[in-house]
Amino acid sequence: VQLQASGGGSVQAGGSLNLSCAASGRIFSALGWYRQAPGKQRELVGIIFSDDSVEYADSVKGRFTVSGPTFKNTVSLQMNSLKVEDTAVYYCYGRAVVSNKNFWGQGTQVTVSS
Repeated sequence: VQLQASGGGSVQAGGSLNLSCAASGRIFSALGWYRQAPGKQRELVGIIFSDDSVEYADSVKGRFTVSGPTFKNTVSLQMNSLKVEDTAVYYCYGRAVVSNKNFWGQGTQVTVSS
């Protein structure tokens, strides 16, 4: 199983970035993104389910958009109006059908400067 993330980088506050993830090796019931800032726990950013429903962290609602389609094992995260507090390592996430086992990508750094 592999979740290969791309994108990320550095941007000034108010800017935009896009992350993409290609998953392989399983059929996934959910794909999405988590993030972990230094000294903090990993937290959900946004997730899309196989029925196309989505969930977001309150802190990113209205600024970030997660999209699939999950049936193609791809997930993207469009991040707009970025804030300094969005700085973190972002991880692609997938939940496998049947087993409900969680899988993680390698992480990609997003840095937002003021």
